[in-house]
Amino acid sequence: MKFIKIAACGLLLLPAVAIAASAFDGTWKFSADHIQLSKKPVVFLLQDGEYSCKSCRAPQAIKADGTDQKVTGNPTIDTMAMTVVDANTITAVYKLGGKTVSTRKVVIAADGKSLVDETTSLYGAQPQVFKERMTRIAAGPTGSHAISGSWHESKLLAATGPGDLVTYGMSADGFTMSSNGQSYRAKFDDKEYLTMGDPAKTMVNLKKVSDTEVIETDSQGGKPVESIDMTLSADGKTMHVVDTTLYNKTVQHYALTKEP
Repeated sequence: MKFIKIAACGLLLLPAVAIAASAFDGTWKFSADHIQLSKKPVVFLLQDGEYSCKSCRAPQAIKADGTDQKVTGNPTIDTMAMTVVDANTITAVYKLGGKTVSTRKVVIAADGKSLVDETTSLYGAQPQVFKERMTRIAAGPTGSHAISGSWHESKLLAATGPGDLVTYGMSADGFTMSSNGQSYRAKFDDKEYLTMGDPAKTMVNLKKVSDTEVIETDSQGGKPVESIDMTLSADGKTMHVVDTTLYNKTVQHYALTKEP
């Protein structure tokens, strides 16, 4: 799960006197208290030794035997290892190019009505941990694991790590961001720019709507995958973000607050 887009504060080659201050300039902090999660259901199926996430980017079924299984259709991972710990717990390890990029533990409540999904992202320089609660919408097939069925992402319980902070900068012709070892500097010229330090090699395209609104479109594997609309409040202290995952049309709303 990715809630904060990452990029780099740049334009350092320009003389300081040539750079007009922008309301975007500075470091911003994300809080788990300031997010509205997607209302679309998440659909899992774990039955007869096979696991799939029907609502995910790579929905194909894999063996849930703890070994690395090839995954296609998702440039952020190429293998996944799913382990059934017990009747209410599963773990997973996601890799890209042989390197672990995230780990996951899902624990379903004893009554089967909710679960806690804890993911540790290793895409940045330091680990970032996300923990969320989901509530059950529909049960899975008879005889399937407790994770099977449809779920609603009800609350982000925690988001901890250096990725909570992101630094932005904007000039007349470009925009920059940096966070947790990943960065980009891009121009408002309708071209794509590489996110440095990103194992998934995300390309960004930026559109300046106004001095207080910028839209970022991310592409992976040559396809647009995410749109991030960032708008500043009138006092410049809050950034309102609408984050749309393009391949399944899920939308998240969250806010960043400017650090002193």
